[in-house]
Amino acid sequence: MNTTDNFPKTEPIQSPGKGNYKNVVIGVLAAGIIGLGGYLIVDKNKTVEVIHQQETQIASVSEEKSIVQKSFDASLARLDSMTSSNKGLEGKLTEKNGEIAKVKAEIRSILNKKNATAAELSRAKTLIDSLNGQIESMQVEVARLTQENQVLSNDKVVLTQEKEKLTTDLTATTVVKEDLEKKVDVASTLNASNIQITPINVKNNGKEKISSVAKRVDKLVVSFVVDNRIAQPGMTDVYVLVIGPDGKPLSGEATGAGTFTTRDEGDKLYTAKVPVDVETAKRKNVEFAFKPGANFQQGNYIIQIYQNGFKIGEGTRSLKKGGLFS
Repeated sequence: MNTTDNFPKTEPIQSPGKGNYKNVVIGVLAAGIIGLGGYLIVDKNKTVEVIHQQETQIASVSEEKSIVQKSFDASLARLDSMTSSNKGLEGKLTEKNGEIAKVKAEIRSILNKKNATAAELSRAKTLIDSLNGQIESMQVEVARLTQENQVLSNDKVVLTQEKEKLTTDLTATTVVKEDLEKKVDVASTLNASNIQITPINVKNNGKEKISSVAKRVDKLVVSFVVDNRIAQPGMTDVYVLVIGPDGKPLSGEATGAGTFTTRDEGDKLYTAKVPVDVETAKRKNVEFAFKPGANFQQGNYIIQIYQNGFKIGEGTRSLKKGGLFS
């Protein structure tokens, strides 16, 4: 019998160093896992916060861009309204229009960007403020030019009225002047007086004597006096008509004949055209001899004198048949 069987059995005693190490490792791993989980939770929260901040920033930029766009649209509306209502002044504002076009182009370039930055939007706002300033400057200039145009328009109206008055006055003056000229023209017509019609018989020896017998008369010597107090000095034509017993005008043998225009009777034939050197307010003697192309006939010979289109004198001479021995 084994003597050891009566003694109680005991567990083998483990080394304390190995067990503690395992527990420490497990504890460290557990702590690491717990720490990593906490880190991941914290990191996730930070990521969510960053994303939220970015979304907020994007929304803020979008809102800012929308505000800038509305401000730009309002400026364009002011500009279009001012331009459309003042088209007549566009030429005088060409330089300012060029500057405004450059500003508008830069603003549009920024607003057309899909991802415009806050700095770019700030630049656009600054440009819009500059654009509004230029628009206000243009409005002041337009107001000044409009006032100048209004003054010019008023001056034009006044000048037009004055021109119309001057034209009316000139027309009236011209009518009066023409009327006076006509009166002077009529008043300056010569007067014929002391009309003498002398029938002359020319002898073979050249001697002349007065005869009233038609068949013995060789010529009619017509003389008269003309004068006028206001007639201008110079040469004028006096027309003489010799009308035969048959009532028809006669042409002279040497003087020829033609037509002239009268004021009341139209064109008429003349027997002789006699030039007269007129002197103002002086009497001038006029004389010419009329020889018909055929023999004188018995009856009345009428002498009519015209000057300036008016008949200024008339005389009659009768020639008789004569007897057998006359």
